[in-house]
Formats: sequence, structure tokens, C-alpha cells
Amino acid sequence: SDYQQLGYNLRINLFQGGPLKSRSLMRDSYTPDVFQKAVIDPRHWHGRTISELGRWYEKYFLDLNTQKAMKEKYG
Repeated sequence: SDYQQLGYNLRINLFQGGPLKSRSLMRDSYTPDVFQKAVIDPRHWHGRTISELGRWYEKYFLDLNTQKAMKEKYG
């Protein structure tokens, strides 16, 4: 049956999992000096400042907590 065939495949380790070393197109496309020269500015993160991102998360979790409280109170 299918169940026994699956058990056989698991026993002989046909499903060995993913590769031990992952590769990315970005890492393969650029030389290592590009990554060494890159400077990460924590105040400017993909066009958003951290304070804007923090305010967004604050509003998001406030909304989640409000929804949770309303669900507990009114069902």
C-alpha cells in the first residue's frame, strides 16, 4: 500500500533533506568586496526610518490587542 511504500522510503532515507550549504543568487552575483564595503544605516532602513516602523508596529499590536479584547468581551 501507499503507507508501506512511504515507510520504506523513509527507512532507506530517500528524502535526505536540503543542501547543507545554501546558495543565493545575490551572493553568487557579486564579489565579496561589495558586501565588505556595504554600510548598514539603522536610521534609514529601506526608505523607512526605524521610528516610523516602530510606530507602525505599535499601532498594529494595539489593534490586535483591541480585537482580542473585543472578542473576549462580546464573543
